[in-house]
Amino acid sequence: MTDSPTLALAKYLISRQSVTPEDAGCQDAMIERLKALGFEIEVMVFEDTTNFWARRGTEAPLFAFAGHTDVVPAGKLELWDTPPFEPTIKDGFLHGRGAADMKGSLASMIVAVEQFIADNPDHKGSIGFLITSDEEGPFINGTVRVVEALMERGENIDMCIVGEPSSTEVVGDVVKNGRRGSITGDLTVKGVQGHVAYPHLAKNPVHQSLLAIHELATTEWDQGNDYFPPTSFQIPNVHAGTGASNVIPGEFNVQFNLRFSTELNNDTIVKRVTETLDKHDLDYELKWTFNGDPFLTDTGDLLDAVVDAVDAVNQTKPALLTTGGTSDGRFIARMGGQVVELGPVNATIHKVNECVNIDDLEKLTKMYQKTLENLLA
Repeated sequence: MTDSPTLALAKYLISRQSVTPEDAGCQDAMIERLKALGFEIEVMVFEDTTNFWARRGTEAPLFAFAGHTDVVPAGKLELWDTPPFEPTIKDGFLHGRGAADMKGSLASMIVAVEQFIADNPDHKGSIGFLITSDEEGPFINGTVRVVEALMERGENIDMCIVGEPSSTEVVGDVVKNGRRGSITGDLTVKGVQGHVAYPHLAKNPVHQSLLAIHELATTEWDQGNDYFPPTSFQIPNVHAGTGASNVIPGEFNVQFNLRFSTELNNDTIVKRVTETLDKHDLDYELKWTFNGDPFLTDTGDLLDAVVDAVDAVNQTKPALLTTGGTSDGRFIARMGGQVVELGPVNATIHKVNECVNIDDLEKLTKMYQKTLENLLA
């Protein structure tokens, strides 16, 4: 039995060992298909990261697909039932690293555009592709750099579907129409090291900072809103001491992260954290990592088109959620356009034996194509 166009392309992409930030030829395969459709291609290489921007048309609105060709490492190969970079079909599922995150989505995007253009060669507006190989890594030289380059020349994306695996049970049951922001603080509270038997000659930074840390952890930052849960403050890492039981530590290191809604912004969080630490008269250093602002697409043509496309294929409307981690959608949203995420089921992403339902890939292709028809036909 001959593979469908979507399945064939997904299998080829999975066969490329594109462990972040390597692309391993995935983008070349996509570019070849897009050139045949009349897309203008711009390869953008920043440091160790290969990206490309493709566009067909010059008129507004500019609708774009966005995604990444890089994947996380496979880990211990002996834990996989099938080799991670040898695409294998088992019981109706396509297995391989990147099958769900997100080479299956990339294949669906390409085939959907091919079918749409075949039916609508003179479509309205423009179609774009923003593809990176630095989403699973430090996300420094990937989508964010491409977005900056496009914005500098006034080429802003009006509407964008990011192909992240958004679904829970079946493809299209969830569309992510926003994401929380993320900010990380690395706090070092300074004390004076000494012997535990002589505490008056030392200054224990753990004892000093516990009340401040407790206050931060129990603060109600906001109450969320109709689209986002309340902001969450979590401590993933702490460290103090030399390992000896008779030494008061000289420093206490605490790393914390806030996942925040559109009720807050980075500046507000920094101000409130700093005020709390200062109130407790701590000697500290605090370094911030700004991982991304929250974004929300609560109305608009794109959301209407995607919801209608999912309904047309699944005979039921998707849930609109903002849960989960960050995605490259946060960078694209800086352009001021509408951004949503629609992709396969996320149950196996980053796990051994990652896989995607083959029927879901075909449905996803139809959803992407129907979205294009709703917006640009």
